[in-house]
Amino acid sequence: MVVTRKNVLYDPQKGLKTDIYYPNDTSSQTKILIFWHGGGWFRGSKDSVRDVAIDLANAGFMTFVPDYSLAPASHFPAAHDDAVHFVQWLLESEYTDEGDQQHIAQIGSSVGGTMALKLAGLYGFPTITWSAPLDYSSWMAKHPDVTPSFHAKEELGLTKPQAINDAFYKYFALTYAGTQDPAVLEKMDAASYDYDALGKLLMFNSVAELTSLDSVYEFSEFLAGAGHQVNLAILPGHGHAMDYGRDYLKESIIYLSRAIDL
Repeated sequence: MVVTRKNVLYDPQKGLKTDIYYPNDTSSQTKILIFWHGGGWFRGSKDSVRDVAIDLANAGFMTFVPDYSLAPASHFPAAHDDAVHFVQWLLESEYTDEGDQQHIAQIGSSVGGTMALKLAGLYGFPTITWSAPLDYSSWMAKHPDVTPSFHAKEELGLTKPQAINDAFYKYFALTYAGTQDPAVLEKMDAASYDYDALGKLLMFNSVAELTSLDSVYEFSEFLAGAGHQVNLAILPGHGHAMDYGRDYLKESIIYLSRAIDL
């Protein structure tokens, strides 16, 4: 039976909270996992991934699911900063012991995966991303005529899936950025993060994502060129993040368990 502790405050100033899911036999050597929810930085919450968190706890991970600041009330880099602050809080909290940084892993869904990449580069946590968006600046430059829209089919009358995806991609990226300034968008790009401490990384993507897989391949080449290893899992179909995440949870658990035990 998984024990859940809800709404643990980790940032009193912003009122940000995390839920914690405890495995049956928690000990000082229990593996710790942070799950970052998606939602385009403008929606989503820790409550939306409760079932996945329970599965992870049942697999032996003390699982933390934090909320973070959302747009348009908060713009980049607010959510990224919240993620860093959460890790600092966790490492100083009653839930970790000295040396527990090596026992921490991450899974990030969609934009949660983007934030997980930033933390992976800073702390070296073994990390899995499910459909992490990676590129904003060059994508925007290549799609100047796309009109941003949350509900492009209804609002713009679009019918082609890729056109609808493009409108949504531009919508959530600009909503979080709060600007079309290329300099800000470049800082949002995953390739702009510090990867000095990067460790084990496995990136899941379906063959028909919100955007072309070109950005995934380019990012992988970027990391490899900097001396880092990245594992890619390209899945059939057109699912995004949580659309397929539960189907590959077992593989994710095995990968992270082995990475922590190394």
